[in-house]
Amino acid sequence: MTTQTVSRGSKILLLAAMGLFFTLVVLNNIADFNSNYEFVHHTLAMDTTFPGNHGMWRAIYSPAMYVVFYVGIIAWEIASMVLCWWGAIALLRVVHAPDRAFQQTKKIGIAALALGMLLWFVAFECVGGEWFLMWQSSKWNGQEAAFRMFMMEAVVLVLLHMRELDADAASLT
Repeated sequence: MTTQTVSRGSKILLLAAMGLFFTLVVLNNIADFNSNYEFVHHTLAMDTTFPGNHGMWRAIYSPAMYVVFYVGIIAWEIASMVLCWWGAIALLRVVHAPDRAFQQTKKIGIAALALGMLLWFVAFECVGGEWFLMWQSSKWNGQEAAFRMFMMEAVVLVLLHMRELDADAASLT
């Protein structure tokens, strides 16, 4: 087994692991809809933020909007899941192909990981954390988990971006 094969295989497996992660997230959000719906509800209602904060004008008190936000998050997770699996399968198909083909096929995985990172950064850190002041809530604060997910995807994205040694270069080491 060459260094190139191991490197490519690890990238494929890590991208598939992200696909598995998003599959479980989607499954959990659909199978137990109410648990995370409550998270979205309390975040948007800002009902567990610091008493008397001056940002309460941002709060949303519409159950219909809670559903819209939550279904939007689930749809975003589904898109990330599909792209992760598609990217991993596409890379598996070209695992032994010339460098150019493998490099070009990475674009699906790169898009998948970027989309997932944007979910955690935009939806949870920016909108939830800062706009709806989720950071003020001791019970409904998902920023730490969102940061962890963002960083896991970032590491996989950096590894995916790295070029593999070609078979000839690997045999010299």
